Amino acid sequence: MFNQDTICALATPSGIGAIGMIRLSGSESLEIISKVFSKNLVGATSHTAHFGIIKDRSGELIDEVLITVFEEGKSFTGEESVEVSCHGSSFILQKILALILESGCRLANPGEFTQRAFLNGKMDLSQAEAVADLIASQSKSAHNIAMKQMRGGFSSELKDLREKLINFASLVELELDFAEEDVEFADRTELNDLVSSVLAYIQKLAKSFELGNAIKNGVPIAIVGRPNAGKSTLLNALLNEERAIVSDIAGTTRDTIEERIIIEGIDFRFIDTAGLRETDDHIEKIGVERALQQVDKSTIYIYLFDMSDLTVDEVEEDLNQLPSDTPRIVVANKSDLVSREVEKSFISSKINDLSTNQQVIKISAKQKESLDLIKESLLKIIDVDQLNSDDTIVSNARHYDALIKTVAALEKTKEGLETGITGDFIAMDIRQAMYELGTITGDISTDDLLGNIFSKFCIGK
Repeated sequence: MFNQDTICALATPSGIGAIGMIRLSGSESLEIISKVFSKNLVGATSHTAHFGIIKDRSGELIDEVLITVFEEGKSFTGEESVEVSCHGSSFILQKILALILESGCRLANPGEFTQRAFLNGKMDLSQAEAVADLIASQSKSAHNIAMKQMRGGFSSELKDLREKLINFASLVELELDFAEEDVEFADRTELNDLVSSVLAYIQKLAKSFELGNAIKNGVPIAIVGRPNAGKSTLLNALLNEERAIVSDIAGTTRDTIEERIIIEGIDFRFIDTAGLRETDDHIEKIGVERALQQVDKSTIYIYLFDMSDLTVDEVEEDLNQLPSDTPRIVVANKSDLVSREVEKSFISSKINDLSTNQQVIKISAKQKESLDLIKESLLKIIDVDQLNSDDTIVSNARHYDALIKTVAALEKTKEGLETGITGDFIAMDIRQAMYELGTITGDISTDDLLGNIFSKFCIGK
């Protein structure tokens, strides 16, 4: 899993750019780079930059470079490290990388720099995973979640909880050594209170995963409704470009069309779907089925209807057939084509009771009127205030799985305390809870687990 090789990799994306960077990490980093650089950097002071040239074996100039030096214990990996900054030509980068490899380095595996940082105690496992999330973040909200986790707040909370459980578990296990004397070192009432408080907090963390996962991968929003309701027009209006085909012919959209929009720092994935109706057209029927599937998979869905075409009863019929347990926004389109009396008939109907505790939103997608009301409703449902608070939000599926297993173990512990089972069973359940929490931070890990996590990183990180 871990050896003392000095590793190197391209740290910037492939392709032409102004600057490119190659990273080295390992005990021979300065010795190896000195073989190809115009200056001997062995013994150079940490956090210093050195300008010079790199030539190939024949003495031909490859590039002028800037080399930054990091001493052991003062680098990202915790090892002696070097960063070579050069011009971003693919040819230059590959020539320099080849020279470094010939001089004694080996190419790094995916995520090996971060893996070494974890193994050298520079960060725990959840922080290491946050590095990958930070690199992949596509929105301000995803960036904030990853940054909070990388800075160790989540890890610190879990370690405090685990430490409390360890203290009590040690007392319970101590009782097992004095089983014949029938003594209790751990106060069962205090232990029950502790387990209850830890359980409530872990459940809160697990519940936050639904939001965190949606933020990390983009919040999926299905736009559904009958043909010619204006779904494609709405998507185009939100995007401010002609992405979806708009036509007066019913059934134009036969498959899903997905586009991403950043609203207030949150990445929303809007999905235009086929119109909901009974049809004999085989292809369109598949499109309708996919539309309903998208509704089931969406965090929120927008039901869009044409005020100038449907009656109140028809809208109510559609809403009763769509999921009511998924947050939805009911939007009345083509407000520019109807009279005030028609508007009032919809607003005063029980359609509002079938929406998500809000009034039906009236818009004109074609005229791009009142689109901000849709955006405000989306942000309200997502609960932007929660994102801006200091509360931890879980976005990693592995962490969520471990939290669910922790909850199960703590519930068994609590049940055991309430039913008065023997200390050995209580100790076993507490140990299981501690184990699951430990897998999140890496206090408990295996080669297979680490290999699986770091293999998903890019090479050079």
